[in-house]
Amino acid sequence: MRSDTLTLGFDTSAAHCAAAVLSGDRVLAVRVEAMGRGQAERLFPLLEEMLAEAGVGWADLDRIGCGTGPGNFTGIRISVSAARGLALSLGIPAIGVTTFEAIRHTHPDAAAAVPAPRDQVYLSRPGAAPALVPLDLAADATLPPSPADLARAVAAVAATAMTDGLAPPAPLYLRAADAAPPRDAPPEIVDDA
Repeated sequence: MRSDTLTLGFDTSAAHCAAAVLSGDRVLAVRVEAMGRGQAERLFPLLEEMLAEAGVGWADLDRIGCGTGPGNFTGIRISVSAARGLALSLGIPAIGVTTFEAIRHTHPDAAAAVPAPRDQVYLSRPGAAPALVPLDLAADATLPPSPADLARAVAAVAATAMTDGLAPPAPLYLRAADAAPPRDAPPEIVDDA
């Protein structure tokens, strides 16, 4: 791999759209927009604006990194599906990067924690499987960086990842979804024929 690998990294696992493009380890552009909803509609325009700012196009990219969570279920699916689609259409690898890996990019030995609902955190200690735990059990943990730094870390981790035999990015879900199927039976559809 050449030292100036052009890597696009993005994350939509929380209330933001965040993206960065790196050439090797040099940051060419970063974009962040805070948003509770609308990441699916905003992600691609934001990426195109950022690539234009960096003076590169889709065809110039060598690899893609996407945030895989843990975090917002819908946001994670947006990021993962965008990365998979881009990788397929551009013929380049897509690398899934967990928020834990992004935190450890700058804090290698840290216990990494991601805020979760109901006074809990997703906690990953070195050598242990990640888990959903009460907030008070993670007082010593390192929380995620700002969305801009998270996007930069996702791109940086993806830029140096091995791609031989790499599986496509997949969401990191550590708890069941809050949504539940409706309890009422669906309405009967009547055929007018």
